[in-house]
Amino acid sequence: MLREMGLGPIWRLRGVPDHQLIARPEEMRVSPADNDSPRNEAPPSSVSTYTTELKQRGGMPRPTSQENTVPTGDSVASNAQGNASRVAMLDWPDLEQAIRDCNACVLCERRNMAVPGIGDRNADWLLVGEGPGAEEDRKGEPFVGQAGKLLDAMLGAIGLSRNKGIYIANAVKCRPPGNRTPASEELAACYPFLARQIALLQPKLIIALGRPAAQVLLNREIRISAERGVPHDYAGIPLIVTYHPAYLLRNQHDKAKAWADLCLARRLVPPQV
Repeated sequence: MLREMGLGPIWRLRGVPDHQLIARPEEMRVSPADNDSPRNEAPPSSVSTYTTELKQRGGMPRPTSQENTVPTGDSVASNAQGNASRVAMLDWPDLEQAIRDCNACVLCERRNMAVPGIGDRNADWLLVGEGPGAEEDRKGEPFVGQAGKLLDAMLGAIGLSRNKGIYIANAVKCRPPGNRTPASEELAACYPFLARQIALLQPKLIIALGRPAAQVLLNREIRISAERGVPHDYAGIPLIVTYHPAYLLRNQHDKAKAWADLCLARRLVPPQV
């Protein structure tokens, strides 16, 4: 698929045969040439060592429950906290309907369709993107444009698909005009929906695709280049920060780094395939 898109080589670790790539995830190791993280520590090899090594790095885990907490900041919508309390009580059908009916920020004014998410509700992995694009706004499904094709190819390279073991959501559920970066008040207004999705899913791993998703989950300003390559923490769940597929379409030289992040995620929590 990547060759058809003109993106060059198939996503794979250098020197690893195809049968080992899919069948033996424990042997997938990141080549130093593929990871320019400024941190020198090797990533943890399993979830059992994750918490200890995070603490040794000085990582600060978020509180145990995030459902009733919204990211703070000067431009957070004034009613976000009350909305969080209401959303925290919803089951899946009511949550998705609340997302489709939401008018908590200006993004509702120009949307065609809100985009709650898609995938396996018993998934071990949750992928969180930035927000819907033009195709997603028309179809009501995340990652269906060119960036979605790239994401599917990335997942397929390690034997995964969005239909099993994966759930895909976005930090904001409505398309920002012109595909601009979501504003902080828009991220805050949508955060209770994402927090409730996480609570219902109870994933074993979260992958933040792009800066807005990473910032709303980590609740602080970040740079992808400085935070990728090592695990973070969201309410006790390992969190991997990596580049958004749309960014990779424009910056193909960073594909190897995103591939290394995906391999780190697979080593931390081998997905059920």
